[in-house]
Amino acid sequence: MRVLAAMSGGVDSAVAAARAVAAGHDVVGVHLALSTAPGALRTGSRGCCSREDAGDARRAADVLGIPFYVWDFADKFKEDVIDDFVASYAAGETPNPCLRCNEKIKFSALAERAYALGFDAVVTGHYAQLDDGVLRRAVDADKDQSYVLAVLTAEQLSRAMFPVGDTPKPKIREEAARLGLAVAAKPDSHDICFIPSGNTQAFLGARIGVLPGKVVDAATGAELAQHDGVHGFTIGQRKGLGLPGPAADGKPRYVTSIDPETSTVTVGSAADLEVWGIFTSNAVWTSGKVPDGPVECVVQVRAHGGLAPAVAEPHGDGMWIRLLRPLTGVARGQAAVLYREDPCGDIVLGSGAIADTSAAPGAALQDEPASADAR
Repeated sequence: MRVLAAMSGGVDSAVAAARAVAAGHDVVGVHLALSTAPGALRTGSRGCCSREDAGDARRAADVLGIPFYVWDFADKFKEDVIDDFVASYAAGETPNPCLRCNEKIKFSALAERAYALGFDAVVTGHYAQLDDGVLRRAVDADKDQSYVLAVLTAEQLSRAMFPVGDTPKPKIREEAARLGLAVAAKPDSHDICFIPSGNTQAFLGARIGVLPGKVVDAATGAELAQHDGVHGFTIGQRKGLGLPGPAADGKPRYVTSIDPETSTVTVGSAADLEVWGIFTSNAVWTSGKVPDGPVECVVQVRAHGGLAPAVAEPHGDGMWIRLLRPLTGVARGQAAVLYREDPCGDIVLGSGAIADTSAAPGAALQDEPASADAR
């Protein structure tokens, strides 16, 4: 096959491209220029998409003996990922920009251009497995990225390749070293790629500005503090609330709800965070088929953690998920990803964007959360 290897400049995408070459595919490497003003250097593991990363990708392509190009997607990335990220926080949500990048950039804009140029598939260094179009968790549980790939449709998955998902990360580095790839020991990027400083609140504040509001107590409604904008908070947050001290019972307070309309942040106890039901919009079923009834599954609500057994059912363009044990820290804007346990690696069933939650145990699947029960 003729395949396009998306090369970020890191070790994973370099080895993914190398494996595609070794498998006999006709491989072309491409680096995505996602910043209108890329920095000359990254700082350790902070950020990516710098000129250094582009150079690392080019050198890896040279070692592999494959053609290499740089494609400018900066404007598209700003519109679909950065602007969406800022708007989501301003709306009191907690977005995942990596998920949005996969949905809108790598497997949409990039893939569409690749197919138009005659490529059969897009190769990336994501840690996930594909088995006849079935998306599964990676072998390396610590590096698994199936959560941020669960927004992909059956059609997109049919034209994707994840060559490193069957191998633990240390083995990938060893393989890169054997191949003579200079990125073998390059640090992983752990921060949001377009915020290399790592200071998300400063980034958001510079773009949203000051939108003052109140921090109130969930039990009494009493005002506890003032804040500069709901974009400074996420559901489940414990630190940085600007409160004068702990609650009267001496226990910590957590952000339990965010109302962007009134700019009100509500804080309460750990028990106030418990969620038993999740309603999502924009459901994606990775098999391409919408289930005709309830589905037993395990739901994951954050990229790392937030797992619970559940029963999910399609509801309009979304889904209603009834949890069999409560979860905490469930925020609007995150994705709820459904898995089915499997000996060969958990299978991704689908995903949806979290639009609302219910604190009522045993809520009926067909009912959306009532406003009195929802957060």
